[in-house]
Amino acid sequence: MRAVLDHIGIAVADLPAALAFYRDALGLEVEPPEEVASQNVRAHFVPVGASRLELLEATAPESAIAKYVEKRGPGLHHITLRVDDVRAAVAQLRARGARMIDEEPRPGAEGSLIAFVHPASAHGVLVELKQARQERNDRVTRYTLGDLELISVCDGFFHLDGGSMFGVVPKTLWEPKAPADSRNRITLAMRPLIVRGVRTMLIDAGLGDKEHATFCDIYGVERARNLDDTLAEAGVAPDQIDIVLASHLHFDHAGGFTMRGADGRLRPRFPRAQYVVRRGEWEDATHPHARNRASYLSDNYLPLAAAGVLQLVDDDQTIMPGVKVRRTGGHTMHHQVAVIESGGKTAIFAADLMPTAAHLPDAWIMGFDLYPVDTLAAKQRFVEEAVAAKTLVFFEHDPRVTAAYIIEQDGKRSIQPAS
Repeated sequence: MRAVLDHIGIAVADLPAALAFYRDALGLEVEPPEEVASQNVRAHFVPVGASRLELLEATAPESAIAKYVEKRGPGLHHITLRVDDVRAAVAQLRARGARMIDEEPRPGAEGSLIAFVHPASAHGVLVELKQARQERNDRVTRYTLGDLELISVCDGFFHLDGGSMFGVVPKTLWEPKAPADSRNRITLAMRPLIVRGVRTMLIDAGLGDKEHATFCDIYGVERARNLDDTLAEAGVAPDQIDIVLASHLHFDHAGGFTMRGADGRLRPRFPRAQYVVRRGEWEDATHPHARNRASYLSDNYLPLAAAGVLQLVDDDQTIMPGVKVRRTGGHTMHHQVAVIESGGKTAIFAADLMPTAAHLPDAWIMGFDLYPVDTLAAKQRFVEEAVAAKTLVFFEHDPRVTAAYIIEQDGKRSIQPAS
């Protein structure tokens, strides 16, 4: 069991007085309150570095917090340790003779699962075990952009090392936004995008199903619900796709370009489609080096050339009416985003320029990026334009947020998920 300090719970009798101290006197930021109806309590979280304080305000006389304050007065109530699997943690503690208040986990604040350890087994301290919410969004989501229909589909989830995903950003800053598992991996979605206009385009295609068990274990692949499922739910058959556009050719973007038939041979997954790839990206993928070889798997793209369905492009250009590509570089030398415009509105499929909503700050750049300073320049330009043009941004790897607007208020930027 791996446990880290999540927060410290403080029972308060006079919330305005508590806020006057923590917020006004200490200058700490107090997050909006959350009602936890099952416990008759209102929780106010206060970030303090890697952990938080939780100001607990009773909302009913029968609340455990109300009884605690009545008996002992306001003060330290409990400490909360975050674990990957709260049920496994409870089972481990019980096996070692620990006394539990909760034999079965129950709902807690922020959509978590919690279980309390009796103070008698924790040397007088009430200990809360918390499994953070791992909300995952694999829904098919439709958006209208002028004359175009945009349909976000999903090829499941996988896991990459959290430190690598956030580069020079300390774990104490990124983990509250992207909780890591016991192997330090964070959950990432694989979310291609369908663009329907005069033609039907698919941008990227996820991982696909060709990889072996060891690969799937290393990367924590979860594809119980995959691209075939979500395409069917979207009402789009593989043979209805005219164009498949690659942001780049890494395995989590191009793996679904090909499939292995019953005869064991590899062939294009979308039989009528032309596959559009940046020429420089093709050259890099077909001539990998030690730094990028693990990300380029030739079974994902060489069969396209053999089948005569590969179309290489050299410059930023329109691929179909309403969709053009723009080279950003950074992640790979020839990484590109798709800019979608119709009816005076703009959307961008950001791919790995901004893989998740958590990567909004300028310096939050992946350690996987081969040219991070190029990423920085392209990202700053991208965010500035997205704010000014009210661009709908599609996040390919965010496990929860499919698409959002980047807004700026009082010099601070934030993500506003699109409905």
